[in-house]
Amino acid sequence: MLTLEDKLELYELNARYVDAMDDCDWSALSSIFTQDAIFEVVGLVTMNGLSEIQHFMAEEGRHPLAHLITNTHFSISSEKIEMRSRGIFPIDDTIKEAGHRVFYGSYYDSVVKQEVGWRINHRIFSAKRIAYKD
Repeated sequence: MLTLEDKLELYELNARYVDAMDDCDWSALSSIFTQDAIFEVVGLVTMNGLSEIQHFMAEEGRHPLAHLITNTHFSISSEKIEMRSRGIFPIDDTIKEAGHRVFYGSYYDSVVKQEVGWRINHRIFSAKRIAYKD
């Protein structure tokens, strides 16, 4: 069972992820993901391990201009603790000549509590809608 303190720490984990993404602070991802984390962006890429996640975000990632995560829910089974959230973020892809896009979708996370606090060990982002603007 998750305590109220656990839930607050998990909300904070999502907030730190948003700050890291918006600030392009890839080193901060070490306080969000486990060393062996998997991050899947459905239909685009699967990153294996913290270093690969950091490298992808720094070199290939599309940098959000303002990232919002809402509607966080938790589910607990004997095998794992999962967190589901909604995300929306505009992306400026003008450098790669793709224009501006706004993504809306869901994050599906498997989380673990370590000595240093809660970490994501498997994150899936699935885009539900994408709006384009040139």
